[in-house]
Order: sequence, then structure tokens, then C-alpha cells
Amino acid sequence: MASVSTTTEAATKLPIPSGRIEDEAVLAGYLKSVTWMETRMQISLAWPLILGNLLSFLLQLVSTTFVGHTGSLELSAASLAYSFSVVTGYSVLVGLSGAMETLCGQAFGAREYQKLGVYMQRSMVVLNVLAVPIAILWVYMDQIFEALGQEAELASKAGAYGVWLIPTLFAYSFYACQVRFLQAQSLVKPLFVCFSITVVCHVPICWALVFHSGLGYKGAAIANSISLWITVFALEVYIRCSKRCARCIAPLSFAAVRDMRGFLALAVPSAMMVCLEWWSYEVLVIISAFLANPELTTGIIAICVNSETLLYNIPMGMASAVSTRLSNELGAGNAKAAGIAVNVAKVLALVEALVVVVFLLAVQNVWGWVYSNDEEVVTLIAGYIPFFAASSAFDALQAVLSGVVRGAGWQRAGAFMNLSSFYIAGLPIGCLLAFVAHLGGKGLWTGLIVGTFVQFVTYAVFTWLMDWDKEVKEAAKRLGMATSLREPLLV
Repeated sequence: MASVSTTTEAATKLPIPSGRIEDEAVLAGYLKSVTWMETRMQISLAWPLILGNLLSFLLQLVSTTFVGHTGSLELSAASLAYSFSVVTGYSVLVGLSGAMETLCGQAFGAREYQKLGVYMQRSMVVLNVLAVPIAILWVYMDQIFEALGQEAELASKAGAYGVWLIPTLFAYSFYACQVRFLQAQSLVKPLFVCFSITVVCHVPICWALVFHSGLGYKGAAIANSISLWITVFALEVYIRCSKRCARCIAPLSFAAVRDMRGFLALAVPSAMMVCLEWWSYEVLVIISAFLANPELTTGIIAICVNSETLLYNIPMGMASAVSTRLSNELGAGNAKAAGIAVNVAKVLALVEALVVVVFLLAVQNVWGWVYSNDEEVVTLIAGYIPFFAASSAFDALQAVLSGVVRGAGWQRAGAFMNLSSFYIAGLPIGCLLAFVAHLGGKGLWTGLIVGTFVQFVTYAVFTWLMDWDKEVKEAAKRLGMATSLREPLLV
């Protein structure tokens, strides 16, 4: 199979008929060929991204595992600090970088290669500037936890852990931009290779800092910082040395700080899309603490959230793949090819959702043993699996469609859809079922199912109504260029 990059560029050079195809058999064969090529490209793009996401999850799991061997209080403190860092920092930075999915992807499709470098520099400036006030907030993490009612010792340890996570903020500000830059060019295998190297390095670094440096549990936070910076430097070396990236690297200039308004018009709603969704799961865990038998119920809900986060890495990789393909085709002026890319992504998402449901139902009675040796906990988790399977299925479908929204540049609409799905529909219904109908944790999770279902339906309707010819013109306008004169795929 040709490389992903080569195949992707070839997609904009498919033999396009100059007039209407009258023979239905020829038309069907042509569509089948194009659809199959699109399917291969999306799968080739998705699998390295999926594995990279899973490795990222593994990196945090390694840190948590080592911290767990230093004591239960330290584990609680590190988990609390990490959750705070995700809510207030990482989700914001990753969300803001989502603007590059639209801009870089469409610029690459339009062969405006230098603009990719400019967009990357602009995003790095924005993210690093924003990282400063977030870092200041993290300095006072212990006082914030105490104000929220946490015990003084737990708050103090969480705050100490959070301070050592501050370097990861600035690493993320570069890393997120590098990922979008390479993703727009379909250079996803280097991402997987670099992160594989990082995870291999992270294990001995974390082990040495936690158990042999005298730092204890704080060594895991330092190890996270070191490992993420290793990734940043590895990706930077690749970007600077790769011939494939050479045409997209722009010299440092004031162009990077121009048109900030246009960039933020995409970046801010993109951050809202990510944050509103990620935060809803944290809110779910917090609300579960007010149910009967809170220690057990909160633990079960937290395990389900952790499991859904693990499985979400699969559709998240698929979402990035369709975002890249769609943005490339819109930038190239291929309206029909963009529509085919979206239809292929929908089918792949449906297949993935069905596989996840079948898998979860198959392991329903044993999944709990992954997290606990307590038979009561395992039995309770088994009772949640059907709910968990339903939410995971809708989550997979909406995740891929959110990639369509980002690729087309409709982040503002996506932010409103996420707001209505989780905070107007999902969480309020979950609270009613949990506290008024007395369904407890299952009521809360039913509310989450409602939220993900509403999110999926609104995304599905929105993408179905999209006029791809209009989106091609919007992409050209966004890039500051005339509409592409490329003939449509099918006239």
C-alpha cells in the first residue's frame, strides 16, 4: 500500500470525468472505486492515531500505577491533581488547537503549504500565552481544594503534585500544535513512532524518580513533564529534518501574530466543544458523590468513566482521520469527494460502535475484575455494562461526526450542540432519574446516554444538511483565496 501522505495527495488527482456519466454501470463502478480508496485512506490514517491515543492513555496509567505503590493518600492526591489539570488545562489547550484541524487541513488541500507553518506558529503563540494564567492557577491548587472542602493534608499533597505538572502545560502548547500540523499532511505514522519512544522512556524515568530519587509520588508528575517534552523535541526533530514537511515550514515572522481574530473565531468554540464534553464526565463523578452509599457508587461511576475514556480513544482517532480527509478535500475544492469522505466515516463509525457494544456485552461479567478483586464491585459493574455499552456506542458515533464538524470549520455550532446535549438534556435528566426517581447511579448514567444520543442526533442532522459546494467556497474564503476551479467529482 502506498504511504498515507502519497495516497491522500493522489485523492485530489483522481481521474475526473469532464461531463456527465451516462452509463449507470460505469458510474456505479467509478463510485465504488472512489469509495474503496477513501475507506483505505481513512483506515490508514486512523490506526496510527488510535494507537497513539492508547499510548497516551498508557503513559498516565503507568504514572498512576507507580504512585499507587507509594500510598493510598498519595494516589488520591495525584488523581485529584490530574483531574484538575485535565479540566482547567489540558482540555482547554487541546480544544484551542482544534482550529488547526480546519485551517491546516484546508490549506494543505489547497496546496497553500506555507500557511500550515504560519498557522502552527500562531497556535503555539496563543496556547503558550494562555498557559501562563493556567500555570498561576495551578500554583494555588492546594488552596483551591481546601476552599472546596478537601482535607488539608490531601489538598496539600495534590497541590504539590500539581505544581510539578506545570511544565506539561507548556509542553502541551507545542505538542498539540505539532500533532495538528502533521495530521493535516496525513503524516500520522511519525506521531505513533515518537509516542512509542516516549512511553518506552517513561517507564524507567518514572520508576527512577518515584522510588529512587527521594521525590516519592511527586516524581511521577516530573516524569510526565520530562516524557512529554521528549515527545515535543522528537516531533520537532522530525518536522525540521523531514523532506515531506520542508514545504510546509514557514520562517519566523510577524505573520504568526496577525489575524488573531480569525484564528480565535475557530479556536475558542473548538475549545468549548472539547471542554463542554470532557467536563460533563467530571461533573457526573462529582454528582455521584451525593448518592446513597457514595464511596461505592462514586467508585463504580469513576471506573465506568475511566473505561469509556479508554474506549473513546478509538473513535477519537477515526474522528481525526475524517477531519483530515474532509478538510483536505474542501481545501482542494472537491465537494463530491468531501461528501464521500463523510459517508465513509459514518459507515466506519457505525461498525466500530457495533463492535464495542458486542465486546462489552461479551465481557460483562468479567470486566470488573480489571479494576477490582472485590466480588461485590465486580457484580455491580456488570450491572452497569449495558448502560455503559449504550453510551459508548453513541459516543463513538458522535465523536466521528464531531471530526466532520471540525474539518468543515463549524466549531461554533458544535459548541452549542454540546452545550444543549449535556447540560440542557443529559445531566438534568440524569439528576432527575437519580434523585427524584431514585434510580441512583444507573439513573445518572441513563442521563449520560440521553446526552450522547442527543449529541449524535444533532451532529447527524447537521452533517446531513451540509451543502458541500457551499463549504468549498467557505474554505476558499477562510484561506483568503479564490474558489478552486477544480471540476467536481461527478457532474
